[in-house]
Amino acid sequence: MSQPLKGKVALVAGATRGAGRGIAVELGAAGATVYCTGRSTRARRSEYGRPETVEDTADLVTEAGGHGIAHPADHLDPAQVRALVDRVADEQGRLDVLVNDIWGGETLFEWDVPMWEHDLDNGLRLLRLAVETHAVTSHHALPLLLRHPGGLVVEVTDGTADYNRDTYRVNFFYDLAKASVLRMAFALGHELGPRGATAVALTPGWLRSEIMLEHFGVGEENWRDALDRVPHFAISETPRYVGRAVAALAADPDVARFNGTSLSSGGLAREYGFTDLDGSRPDAWRYLVEVQDAGRPADTTGYR
Repeated sequence: MSQPLKGKVALVAGATRGAGRGIAVELGAAGATVYCTGRSTRARRSEYGRPETVEDTADLVTEAGGHGIAHPADHLDPAQVRALVDRVADEQGRLDVLVNDIWGGETLFEWDVPMWEHDLDNGLRLLRLAVETHAVTSHHALPLLLRHPGGLVVEVTDGTADYNRDTYRVNFFYDLAKASVLRMAFALGHELGPRGATAVALTPGWLRSEIMLEHFGVGEENWRDALDRVPHFAISETPRYVGRAVAALAADPDVARFNGTSLSSGGLAREYGFTDLDGSRPDAWRYLVEVQDAGRPADTTGYR
């Protein structure tokens, strides 16, 4: 297999599960050394209480052909993040790809609840986990990334800039968090571009994460069984699809043309020609606008 990222070093912040895990594994498949961070370890789980761990992700990276390194860290703690980056610097002397996929807000938001009725502590905790963690991580990691030209920063969010501009997302706190991450990529693009690096925002489509599959009572092998209850779930994609998007960006010598922009897994699949694990090419954000949000019956013809 071609490994265009052989010799490259990546840090995937928030790699325990979901998109972060898919991104870490695909960077590994492309040959990269990948530091995988998160709060859930084999010795201690986060408040999610789920079985996925950073060690498991690191093992999957290595199995895919890269070198996976687990490093437990709470990205709200600057000292822990500084220690993480110091370790990468000491062991590798470089950082080529930084992926900010820290989230942790799955149990903290309430659907369609106005902000004055939403639990304030949960809302503020969501903003800290989804926004502050990204800022802390970039603050400490970017000096190392800038040591060598061509570095890439990927800010993972939910929704493209166009979609989120025109669409209210879940509630005040969720909407603000996802819009903030989009703006982070825009701002970092202005600061990194003149210094030889690139920053982008990237969104997966409707993600078949571990939590989402469990919510629908299915697994990856029988995910289509959920379509009787949620027909539009037919447009969904695996976490590896957005992982392939990141790997393609990281291997593109002309990636700077995307600097400061908002990208999606489906859009980049058209750009680079990769597919999801089943060989399809879902384009979720176009589908959401033209089919789901338009009130049309579920039909993915022409969208995957």
